[in-house]
Amino acid sequence: MSNPTKKDHTQELIKETAKNLFFVKGKFDATTQEIADEAGVNRTLINYYFRSRDNLIQTVFDDAQQVDREKSKVIYNAELTFKEKITQFVELSLSTSLKYPYLESYIVSQINKGVCKKNQIEEDVMKVFFKDIKREMELGNVPKMAPVQFILNMVSLLVFPSAIRPLFMENFTLNDAEFDAIISERKDIIINMLFNK
Repeated sequence: MSNPTKKDHTQELIKETAKNLFFVKGKFDATTQEIADEAGVNRTLINYYFRSRDNLIQTVFDDAQQVDREKSKVIYNAELTFKEKITQFVELSLSTSLKYPYLESYIVSQINKGVCKKNQIEEDVMKVFFKDIKREMELGNVPKMAPVQFILNMVSLLVFPSAIRPLFMENFTLNDAEFDAIISERKDIIINMLFNK
């Protein structure tokens, strides 16, 4: 009889290894064998626990989306002012970017491949967020533009540095620690670009 604790541990090890390869190292096309080697397990165990590489990829993708959903929850917190919500979202996003530099790029790459199913953002939630943005524009706190442009600006300021990480590091001869230090300094810069005051 198999030991459920060992089974759970091995399954989690495989999943965490895949996440590390994809989100931290940016190796989106890592093979089943590369994942197994990195985890120090036999490749057949990946099929045993996940049935296929695609199922493992979907599991990892679901975890990536869960990380994204968790950091977005702050935007829907009615207790905070709009600026506090955005500031906390920026802080959480930058913290996630330091932990998982290639998370957003991974999500986009998997959606583009059509390999993974994505979860839709609830329409009601987006309507409320758009209404909040419009109100802030009317109050003069945020430059006037279509609310979707505000969201694009915010997401671009947060995600683009990670998307070009390898190119930027190579062009400016930076190591991981130096690039991470640059990301850590971005909070105030981003907030000052998004808000008038």
